[in-house]
This record gives sequence, structure tokens and C-alpha cells, in this order.
Amino acid sequence: MKRTKQSEFMEWAKLHSQARFNLASSGVLNVPASEFPLRIDDFEITGADGYGYEPLQQRIARHCGVLPEGVVAANGTSMANHLAMAALIEPGDEVVIEQPAYGPLVDVANYLGARVKRFARRFENDFAIDVDEIEKAITPATRLVVLSNLHNPSGALTSEQTLRALAEIAARAGVHILVDEVYIETIFDQPPPFAFAIGQAPARENPFIITNSLTKMYGLSGLRCGWILAAPAIAQRIWRLNDLFGVNAPQPAERLSVVAFDHLEQFRKRARTLLATNRSVLDSFLESRNDLECFRPPAGTVVFPRFTRANPDKFLQLLRDEYETSVVPGKFFDMPEHFRIGIGGDTENLRAGLERLGSALDESRK
Repeated sequence: MKRTKQSEFMEWAKLHSQARFNLASSGVLNVPASEFPLRIDDFEITGADGYGYEPLQQRIARHCGVLPEGVVAANGTSMANHLAMAALIEPGDEVVIEQPAYGPLVDVANYLGARVKRFARRFENDFAIDVDEIEKAITPATRLVVLSNLHNPSGALTSEQTLRALAEIAARAGVHILVDEVYIETIFDQPPPFAFAIGQAPARENPFIITNSLTKMYGLSGLRCGWILAAPAIAQRIWRLNDLFGVNAPQPAERLSVVAFDHLEQFRKRARTLLATNRSVLDSFLESRNDLECFRPPAGTVVFPRFTRANPDKFLQLLRDEYETSVVPGKFFDMPEHFRIGIGGDTENLRAGLERLGSALDESRK
């Protein structure tokens, strides 16, 4: 297979996703400067750095309940995923990735020269993971299994029981499991099943490698504060690999990320209120439609409805051109009969966008 050197999804997202009513974004509404606890001292341009800005390393480690030597700071979750995969696989290695999946996960594996195999997360099964299917997909050539939790694009939660089963499979097979957890902290009413904590065991190396950031859940995408959790030896390998991409991260962004961690509960409450309101708006819309089928996750910022009648390509063009509304086409997740809606934006924009989505569905039936 020819090694791809681009992401079709990211190109679409940067050039074509914007619309008057944007339902394509998967993150929580960005925090404005007026709501961020800024101080002039936080704008120091340069400072001591190396393999991680120590105050930020400590904040991430405390937030995640790990030791700092197992933390690698990264430029958002996407770069975290790239670094983690690049540190673990060589050209020709086998990588098993969920389907549907966030497109750049597959793109990076292909770019790195891996042989990609897929395991299905089926709409009919609420996009749940079939542990037996993953185990059957693993061969002696497999180096890495890749999944997201909460699942992107459906929002489905992978349970602690399933993660424990996957940890046992990984230990037996000698593979690692990369879990993108960028949406998992939108679970507010119970402790989320953080995979790194689940994978810890005295007698073995943790099979999980975790990526996450402040971007999606906390509305702090501009800080680009991402991280990787890994066993210390793997974390060190990733830090050395990152030297090929950049010497140090921008000091102002690191310092402001420290401030963000020190006020994280403020941003968490903001996100919780917004998502509770917006999920109610979404539920009302979905309950009013008999031309969409949708698994409704209990948390997260995205859903992945399926058309029952409309022609996807014609409908999405109509929605964009005539109704000034954007959603993410399912083709970017290898499921063209679906589309992804983001519910983390401004409530009135969401409400208006869903009304226009409904009108476009009505028109497409005529």
C-alpha cells in the first residue's frame, strides 16, 4: 500500500467544515479570554525546559494519577497519537484499528508503513467492542491495537470489564493498546474507566498507552496541551523521538496550561452545564425524526446518526449549500450512510443547526 502523506479528513475539516451553523466541531465551545484567569506573569516568553516543562509535567501527572516519568507532553491529542504510534511500530508491522475510526489514526498508521487491519464496531451493537474479534485479529506480526474511548465518532463507552479483558489479551500476545481518551472526561456522574489505571499490575508492564488533552472537553484547544501516558521506558523513547519534531514546546502555552490545570474545575463545570443543555436539545430533535437512526451515548460531545431514506451525498450537499449547516460526512469514517454531529458548541447555534438539518431532511424526501 502506498504510504499516505496527508489526512483527507483534516483537509476537509480545515477547508470545508465551516458554515454559519457548524455542527461539525467535536469539541466544547472554546473558553473566551474573559473567562480565563489570566495574569501578566503567565506571558513569560522563554524559560527553563527540556524533556517536559516540570510544572506542567507535575500537573498532568497529578491530574491523571500517575508518576511524572510516565508522562510525555505533546502538541494536542493528534500529535500525541502520532508520537505514540511512531515510537512503537516499524514499517511492515501490523496494527489493528477500530472501524469506524477517527481518520487520522488510520492515516498515521499508513504513513508509518504499517499493515492496517480493522475490527468492527457495529451500529447494531451500539458500537461496542467485541473482545473476541480483536483477539482473533492479533497475529505474531501485530504490534499495536488502536481504539478510542469514548469512541469517535459514535460516543460509545468501552467499559472497565472490556478494558481488563483487552489488557489480558495484550499481555498474552505481547502487544500494546493505544487508547485515545480525549472525550472520556465528559463522563461526569461516575468515575470514568481510565485505561492506564486499569492496565497497571505489579507483575507486568502496563499494556496501555493513553493519549488525551485539554482541547475537546475543556474548551481550551488553543493551548494545544496534550499528553501521552506510558510505562517510563516507553515514555523516554517517545521524548527522544519528539526531538525530531521540535526542541521545546512554546513556553507561553505551557505556562497557560499550568494555569488551566490549576482552575480545571471551573472549566469542567462550564462544560458539564453546556453539554447537559445541549444533549437535551439533541434528544428532542432525534425523537422528532423517523428518518434517522441513532445510538445515543450517555456522555460525550458527538453522535453518529444513520440515514434511513436520504441519499447521503445529495443530502449533505443540500444541507451545506441551501441550509448553511455543516456536519461531518460519514465517508471520513468509512460509513457513508452515517454522519457525525457535534453538540459541544453554542446552544442556540446547535438548536438552529438542528432545525435546518430537519428542514433539509424534509426537503430531501419530496
